[in-house]
Amino acid sequence: MADMVEVVIDSIRVSLMSQQRLVILRESNADRYLVIWIGLYEAEAITMAMQGVEVARPLTWDLLKNVFSNLNARIVRVEVVELRDDTFFGSIVVEANGRVLEIDSRPSDALALAVRAHVPIYVARSVMASAGITPEDDLQQKAAQLPSAPLTSPSAEVHTGSEGKEEGEDRLSIFEDFLDQLNKGGEDDDADADNEEKKD
Repeated sequence: MADMVEVVIDSIRVSLMSQQRLVILRESNADRYLVIWIGLYEAEAITMAMQGVEVARPLTWDLLKNVFSNLNARIVRVEVVELRDDTFFGSIVVEANGRVLEIDSRPSDALALAVRAHVPIYVARSVMASAGITPEDDLQQKAAQLPSAPLTSPSAEVHTGSEGKEEGEDRLSIFEDFLDQLNKGGEDDDADADNEEKKD
């Protein structure tokens, strides 16, 4: 685990200009962030789980959690393991029958499962080093020069950190600059999804 850093889901955001959803991961022990484009349904699934919204019937990620549970497989953690060709790759780490299995997954699906199973989230140091954002960097100056492109959450603001909502919004305003830069990539490899989701 020396090559991994633990993160938490800081917020789910939506660009009012492009309507694209983003999940913002915050490093647990540093003021550094990772922004990943995700699909509409995955964004809502993560938001609902973080807000404790109950659904009448299990969603896909609830079903997956129940399958693991009924097979006596324990979800240990989820990971963002690689960034290749503007696409993030994830992994679900499961312990079953004395074996540790790493199951390939889109990061958005892994995150939606993590918030339901209450397991830690990790990002590879190499991914955080290449794609992580630190608010104190010169991005803040660049963002100040851009036209206003406010961000908000798809339904209600979701914060898991100790900071208040207003302070979090001030810090995360620097991601306005990042919206244009990330327009070329995101997570989902479903290229035929009518452009509703970007690859993350």
